[in-house]
Amino acid sequence: MYNVLVTHDLPGNYIDSINGINIIRRPESEDANAWLLKNIENADGILITLNEKIDKNLIDLGKKLKVISTYSVGYDHIDVDYALKKGIKIGYTPEVLTETTADLIFGIMLAAARRIVEGDKIVRENKWKSGWNPEFMLGAEVHGATAGILGMGRIGNAILRRARGFNMDVIYYSRHKHDVDANFMPLDDVLRNSDFLFICLDYNKDTYHFMDMPKFKKMKKTAFIINGTRGKVINEKDLISALNSGIIAGAALDVFETEPIDNNNPLLKMNNVVLTPHIGSATDNTRKKMAEVAVSNLINGLSGKPLIYAIKK
Repeated sequence: MYNVLVTHDLPGNYIDSINGINIIRRPESEDANAWLLKNIENADGILITLNEKIDKNLIDLGKKLKVISTYSVGYDHIDVDYALKKGIKIGYTPEVLTETTADLIFGIMLAAARRIVEGDKIVRENKWKSGWNPEFMLGAEVHGATAGILGMGRIGNAILRRARGFNMDVIYYSRHKHDVDANFMPLDDVLRNSDFLFICLDYNKDTYHFMDMPKFKKMKKTAFIINGTRGKVINEKDLISALNSGIIAGAALDVFETEPIDNNNPLLKMNNVVLTPHIGSATDNTRKKMAEVAVSNLINGLSGKPLIYAIKK
């Protein structure tokens, strides 16, 4: 019988329907990383989230480890190269969350452009003291504006379709030109022409802090940057400086360099920034689909079958 470590209970109870596997759940009172270190020696498989760090040390301790299944599309919390070198299969959950994540990303863009969060706060705090005013709460026009997309993968394509629904002019930069209804441009041209810049890049060593001060300075002063994919693609310190100094107009962020965000992060005090707590895939239906894929990856990895979605390098 295989031993499987599960760090979090997932929606749908798919893990409970598995026969012939000894499921070992982490007690809620224990830190997930410490618990994995303590129990990894006899584990054949692990079902984790993006909160757990699977590094070389943990992999070396997992002498019996056959498969790592992460309940996420991102996998920078896993030492992928070392795990694959050890012959360990790695599964993840792309595609099933694409549309839901794109909905959230487009939603926070709208919230930032039209100052929706700021307006909600004014009403709730009884600060709406006057009637209608021609210059009250003026925001940025979305329909007809230029949407720039960095990275034309699954999320980038989904953002493109939503932008077209708002009659936006769409331009993009990617490593390769794609057959899509948008204009491919050099990076600098996308930066200079975008009213709303959507960050849809994969995270790797080449995209770490891809968006930094030199790139912010190439953007319009009226531009907004939107990120709901990978927090570390943006140099957060540079972003804060760009927002404070008026180099760009605003931002909408669902992901951050460090999560949860620090209580002292200057972003928390900025009215021109919309912040959400990494909830791009957070709908009941999508999270259940992710759980189904994650569990299937785990089972297939243990039984020697191809994973539904496997990380390969």
